[in-house]
Amino acid sequence: NTMTIFSKIVMFTLSFLCLISCTGDNKKYEYIEKNETFRQTVKTGHFVKLSQGFTYYESEDLNNEDVIVFIHGFSVPGYIWDETYYEAIKRGFGVLRLDLFGRGNSDNPDVAYTDALFADQVVELLDALNITQKITLVGLSNGGRVISKFMENYSDRIKNLIYVSPAGFHVPETTYINKDVSDDEVSFFVKNYYGSLAKGQMEDFKDPSKFKGWDKKYEPLLEYKGFARALLSTRKNHHVLDQINKKIGKMAVPQFAIWGDSDSVLPLKQVEEKIAKIMPNLKLFVIKDSGHLPHKEQFDAFNHIFFEEIIG
Repeated sequence: NTMTIFSKIVMFTLSFLCLISCTGDNKKYEYIEKNETFRQTVKTGHFVKLSQGFTYYESEDLNNEDVIVFIHGFSVPGYIWDETYYEAIKRGFGVLRLDLFGRGNSDNPDVAYTDALFADQVVELLDALNITQKITLVGLSNGGRVISKFMENYSDRIKNLIYVSPAGFHVPETTYINKDVSDDEVSFFVKNYYGSLAKGQMEDFKDPSKFKGWDKKYEPLLEYKGFARALLSTRKNHHVLDQINKKIGKMAVPQFAIWGDSDSVLPLKQVEEKIAKIMPNLKLFVIKDSGHLPHKEQFDAFNHIFFEEIIG
């Protein structure tokens, strides 16, 4: 009868809509252009135009003799430093954090995303903001690569060098000969991986249950044009930084590393012996019951080490 047919159509339509919803095909990716209109919608922080594009940054008290500059990791932008950034302000330090190119609110230029690109971005920002005093430079995860590159070229600008769960010591799983990123690679990456990228951020924690909603904060990043290309280009330009880190190991600048004992992203055990050899003056702190983000997962223990044992 008519009601039965109607019911079947409704059920089919609901099932189809559910299928679309469940598979994530209804989500819109890479459709927001980071242009002047976009920048006007950002109500926090500031923008400055550097040689490779606009850089978003937040800062406080940059005339302070003790300024801490926070560099984020592979894909999550500057907000990943919230806890330490605001704690530093509370404790009377000057602070600066930025979104590296291809991340957050900063531009996604059509360039090769190398360690040098990011290190130059940081030094250009310091110059644009007239920060001439020596800084404490902190790099989280992939930010560890950036601060190593910065240190190689601008060591005279650093008071303390602090690695947190750093990249650059582990050998990349794949070394790419062709470092260009094609449109096909971008399309494949968006189609096959974008649906799980946000949820994957929870794997940075030993106990993800304490950080409900952390993955949701990541989802807007997938709407920005050029994000996939930036991630792919960054990965393709990865190589082990042993030679640079050996040079740093011979420098007089104080060097520190803070690592979670349960970091499954960049496990300390795989590189601990190597680091001790190539950077013999680096002081290592290991935080118990922490994954890849010890500053979030073990807030008090991290702050004690960071502010009292390292910076003093």
